[in-house]
Amino acid sequence: MTISVAVSGASGYAGGEVLRILAAHPDVEIGAITAHSQAGQRLGGIAPHLHALADRVLVDTTVENLAGHDVVFLALPHGASAAVAEQLPESALVIDAGADFRLESAEAWEKFYGTKHAGSWPYGLPELPGQREKLVGAKRIAVPGCYPTGGQLSLAPGFAANLLEPDDVVIVSASGTSGAGKSAKTHLLGAEVMGSMSTYGVGGVHRHIPEMEQGFSKLAGEPVTVSFTPTLAPMPRGILTTATAKVKPGVTEAQLREAWAAAYDNELFVHLLPEGQWPTTGAVQASNHVQLQLAFDTHANRVIVSVALDNLTKGTAGAAVQSMNIALGLEENTGLLMQGVAP
Repeated sequence: MTISVAVSGASGYAGGEVLRILAAHPDVEIGAITAHSQAGQRLGGIAPHLHALADRVLVDTTVENLAGHDVVFLALPHGASAAVAEQLPESALVIDAGADFRLESAEAWEKFYGTKHAGSWPYGLPELPGQREKLVGAKRIAVPGCYPTGGQLSLAPGFAANLLEPDDVVIVSASGTSGAGKSAKTHLLGAEVMGSMSTYGVGGVHRHIPEMEQGFSKLAGEPVTVSFTPTLAPMPRGILTTATAKVKPGVTEAQLREAWAAAYDNELFVHLLPEGQWPTTGAVQASNHVQLQLAFDTHANRVIVSVALDNLTKGTAGAAVQSMNIALGLEENTGLLMQGVAP
């Protein structure tokens, strides 16, 4: 079976990463490659690492160019996907790497994004309990945000097993600069970033907060409150997340480790490391893999979970391709067999 695929937003980091993965996917034929301001340019001049597609010319992101494919990946700015998606045929599998369809609550969307809610699609994080089944045969899929991927994977086993309190979840993440996109921004200049870390989106305002609360609340069966603080690290890609939550009375360290092991021991891409080994972003760079480790802070009665992932791969494009594979009935790891890159 050959699957025809179109990729929008191909001049950006997320769209380029989708193309990098699809170029090695044995069942995919890459059709239209689209962009907006960069339309008409040769892809090799914008993404010189994509050798197999270097001579392809970017075309305009129009419904006419995207339609007629089995699968359409939308790697567009937040708020731009909905208008395109509603015009694409229902027969096509549409996978949105933006935020437009991640949130189920219209109120949460309007509060954090300030525009009209477009609706919600099946959520493309199959490692969450019960989520993989929702992707089988789906025709519309919303890819998680990069921060919520690590954030939710960090504590999901504890909430699913009813081991964690819902009212005091604290998550801090350090992300590489590619998470901010490819547009020129003064605070992302090399002279500003090299040798320096910074904090942003502080005080409960970051747009990924309701996405994490949505996922945790479903697992816990009650509202979960998340305090989330992102930081910018002097590296091009990767996310290191530290998540903590209060442990319910009587819960032991053995119970915690058993819950995380039960959740992830059979997963292809999420790895609970042996005790004493802690995740690093370098170990998962350019791969669809996630590393986790946990500890029980008995002094503060909190579980502490460290998670490392590549924000562009498992945090975006890898999750999109993984979700495509599940939706179409392919082996879940098809095209995603790459290991991490070191050093």
